Amino acid sequence: MLKNIIQFQEALCKRKKTGTLRTLKPKAEGVDFYSNDYLGLAKSKEFQNIMLEKISENPQLLSGSTGSRLISGNSNIVTFTEDFIAEKHRFSSALLFPSGYNANLALFSTLPDRHDTIIVDEHIHRSVHDACKMSNARKLKFRHNDIEHLESILKKQEGYCYIAIESLYSMEGDLAPIREIAELAKQYEADLIVDEAHAFGVFGNGLVDQYGLQDQVTANVITYGKALGAHGAAILCNDIVKSYLINFASPFIYTTSAQDFQWMSIKTGYDFLEDHRELPVQLQKNIEIFRSQGLESPSFETSPVQAIIIPDNRKLNSLQETLSEEGFLTYAIYSPTVKENTERLRICLHSFNTETGIIRLTEIIKDFT
Repeated sequence: MLKNIIQFQEALCKRKKTGTLRTLKPKAEGVDFYSNDYLGLAKSKEFQNIMLEKISENPQLLSGSTGSRLISGNSNIVTFTEDFIAEKHRFSSALLFPSGYNANLALFSTLPDRHDTIIVDEHIHRSVHDACKMSNARKLKFRHNDIEHLESILKKQEGYCYIAIESLYSMEGDLAPIREIAELAKQYEADLIVDEAHAFGVFGNGLVDQYGLQDQVTANVITYGKALGAHGAAILCNDIVKSYLINFASPFIYTTSAQDFQWMSIKTGYDFLEDHRELPVQLQKNIEIFRSQGLESPSFETSPVQAIIIPDNRKLNSLQETLSEEGFLTYAIYSPTVKENTERLRICLHSFNTETGIIRLTEIIKDFT
């Protein structure tokens, strides 16, 4: 044990020396350019008051679920919410999970077997990589958004394949060529799984829905901790996949169900977005303001995530500190979260940001780039 402690300490000291040591800090006060609360629902007093009314009407929402959904943790609220979500996204079924991480663990550790191959975009979320470790399937990576590279890999496979992508990538802030990848999956008889954690709400019900690709996607992961300002995730799929996950997915079977308050907040969030369609419109206006300031970024022009590449840890750290002193909350991303020499300032834009704030933010960044 002593040997391990020394190794742990050495690893922590190395990170501290390179300025990449992660620590937990109290929630800071300032202008938010770092959270995933893209549409401001987590801060919305109106949304909070709606939820307070629901709790007042039914305090039982706050009680624990008492067990996994296969024992005592199932409820009319969670099944009603799943049916609502499936209909909303035009899938036959939906299965709710306490988090997006948990949903991806369930999907990729359960559907592929040891004879299969999972082909993932190299920038896919860490939860997918961790899930693949729980699977007996082989994992291969294709270059980010590189359709030709993906096809070259598919051509060489003899067994069954699963393709895993995100629709909007949270570190690059760019969009996947979903329609083209869906066609490739169809051509090579592969299953396509799309994670829409950062696209849902920002682009309606996600890009799979926007492009009408439901019949070409085996599983569509929608998470609610970003634009919806809630927590949890849904796997959208057909009835057979849902039943298979309920029967064989360990992260579903052996997890205590979330309390009904979580499921109710998701359903209420959908209704709130339906009644406030101006929020994503305002978000896009703010993204346009940011993009018009002339900063160089690999991110898409409609993405709420805008990356500013600064491959110098000291310079990046200094920029973040300067912004903090000016009252701007931002987040610096270091390796190994991103590749070495692609370290970046990750700017998240929201519907509630002001034009004055956005312009001042970019002025400070320009002084460092």
